[in-house]
Amino acid sequence: MKRTVIEVRGMRFARIAVRTRLILKGDDLVEAVSEGLTQAGLTPSADDILFVSEKAVGASQGRYFLLDDGSLVARPLAKFLSRFVTRTPSGIGLGMPETMECALREVGTPRILLAASVSAITRLFGHRGDFYRIAGPLARSIDGPTRGTIPPFDRAVSLAPLEPDAVSRRLSEAFGCRAAVVDINDLGGNVLGSWPGSIDSSLLVEILSDNPLGQGRESTPVGIISALRS
Repeated sequence: MKRTVIEVRGMRFARIAVRTRLILKGDDLVEAVSEGLTQAGLTPSADDILFVSEKAVGASQGRYFLLDDGSLVARPLAKFLSRFVTRTPSGIGLGMPETMECALREVGTPRILLAASVSAITRLFGHRGDFYRIAGPLARSIDGPTRGTIPPFDRAVSLAPLEPDAVSRRLSEAFGCRAAVVDINDLGGNVLGSWPGSIDSSLLVEILSDNPLGQGRESTPVGIISALRS
C-alpha cells in the first residue's frame, strides 16, 4: 500500500495504491479487489473514488493475447500499417503487427484505413495524433508488450475492457463508494467508465496525472482517492 497526496484546483487529494494478486482471465474482479482492500486494512467511504486500471479489468474479462501461444496471427495488412505508426515512450501502441491486428478486429478495417489515410495527409502539414483520434478509444487503449511490466503481460497484447461503466457500477455497489475504470500512463490518461455519472472525469484525470499506480511490476492495479480537508 502506497499513499501520496496531490493538490489539484486548490484542493488536496490522497491517493492510496492497493496491491492485489495477479488478475487473469476468469478471475472475479470484485473478489480480487476485496482481497486487496482487506489485506491493506482499507474500507472506502461513500465519498471516496475506487479506481481500477483498465488492464486489470480487461484481464479479468480475458481481453488479452499471449504472444507466445500463437493465438494471435497478424494479417499482411496489419504488418504493413504498423510500420507507419509512431512509437512513444509510453508504449509500442499499434506500432507492431499484433497490436495493429487487434485494432483491425476491434474497430474494423474501414475505420483503421480511414484513420491511416487522414493521418498520412495531415502529417505532411505537421499535424500529429489524427490516427488515434479517428480510430477511437478502442484502438487507443490497445497495449502491446512492455519490458518491465509484470508477467505474463510483458509478452501480451491487452485490449480495452468491455462495458467499463457497468464494471464501475458493480464496483460501486460492492464497496459502497464511487468507482471508475481508468487508463493512466506516464504521459496522460482517460476515464473509460465511472459510476455514478456525476464523477468529474477531467478532475479525476488531473488527480491521477502522475500515475500513482505505477507503470511496471508494482502489482497495484487498484487505488482509492479521498478528498482531504484544508
